[in-house]
Amino acid sequence: QVQLEESGGDLVQAGGSLNLSCTASRLPGAFEYYNWAWFRQAPGKEREGVSYIRSSDGTTAYPDSVKDRFTISSDAAKNTLYLYMNNLKPDDSAMYHCAAGGYGLNWRNYEYFGQGTQVTVSS
Repeated sequence: QVQLEESGGDLVQAGGSLNLSCTASRLPGAFEYYNWAWFRQAPGKEREGVSYIRSSDGTTAYPDSVKDRFTISSDAAKNTLYLYMNNLKPDDSAMYHCAAGGYGLNWRNYEYFGQGTQVTVSS
């Protein structure tokens, strides 16, 4: 069974930064063959894609809400995906999930999700 385990979520003040990690195991295929993404979901809101990285060429994508503040990266040797977030805002507060086996920023395209790590930004 595929396992994606996120970590790094925390309570931070507005303007602060966090680095989330997602470690994968039992993938049916090599880590580097998958496209990866980060999604977030706040209570009462729809799940939102916040970053995407394409395996074939490393192309990344972000919505305007986080562009220039969030950076997605990966280390295939460690089977780990990262999300560096800076200049955090209270609106960034949510449960953050990593995902694999899909494409783009629509969560419905993805096959595998982690349980999530909580990010809370205080004003």
